[in-house]
Amino acid sequence: MSYQPVIPMGGAAGWAFLQRTRVAQQAAFNASPAIQRDTQYFEEKIGAVQTSKDLISDHRLMRVALGAYGLDDDINNTYFIKKVLDDGTLDTGDLANKLSDKRYLEFAKDFGFGDYDIPRTQISDFGSRIADAYRQKQFETAVGEQDANMRLAMTLDHQLSDIVNGSGSDDTKWFKIMGNPPLREVFQTAFGLPSAFGTVDIDQQLETFRDKADQYLGGSTVDQFADQGKVDELNRLFLVRSQIASGTASMSSGAIALSLLQTI
Repeated sequence: MSYQPVIPMGGAAGWAFLQRTRVAQQAAFNASPAIQRDTQYFEEKIGAVQTSKDLISDHRLMRVALGAYGLDDDINNTYFIKKVLDDGTLDTGDLANKLSDKRYLEFAKDFGFGDYDIPRTQISDFGSRIADAYRQKQFETAVGEQDANMRLAMTLDHQLSDIVNGSGSDDTKWFKIMGNPPLREVFQTAFGLPSAFGTVDIDQQLETFRDKADQYLGGSTVDQFADQGKVDELNRLFLVRSQIASGTASMSSGAIALSLLQTI
């Protein structure tokens, strides 16, 4: 049986516990037989993959490849995945560039089937890097089975830094956040925005995200999240608001108000 992460409580207290025990829990999870089998198989076989067809024809390879990007649900959407990979990412008309979920863009770019004559599967450390990402994502998934908000908090902790440190204007970085479903949910919840907010005009969404970031965090740019303190502040606000919204908090109204004041 696979290792099940331990999350004894929700909210900020549960997050603090997970942070204290995360290294040990991740190691125990990585040692699970199923995880070891899948990652070992991927690292041994991926070097022989030359085309997208090679990849999608091997269900075990696909499980790790998609799982490394949190795209596990697409395991049977082979035609769609092949199209994403074969189009590549270098042209604005490529499918991955058109999709609002930018995880597909990252996936297609990393494998490189449509961008290069020789795909990146031939790079010596490619298999180990994807396997590491798979372990991380699957641990996040296992954490999410115990507490969905903890999974989102973990996503914020590492995916936001990739955007902050990446290329592009501030507009581009905000659009990347808005196009990443887990990150978007964290920001929307932290800023007190309804789920229907995603139907608003995209430019108005951008303006609102900036205004809310300035209101709650003291800055309107994405680059402010290079400061870990700002990330932690955003995370605390997300956890408090999500706990209140879920109705599972055992906090008194006074304690909730105090938590929000401390976060904001």
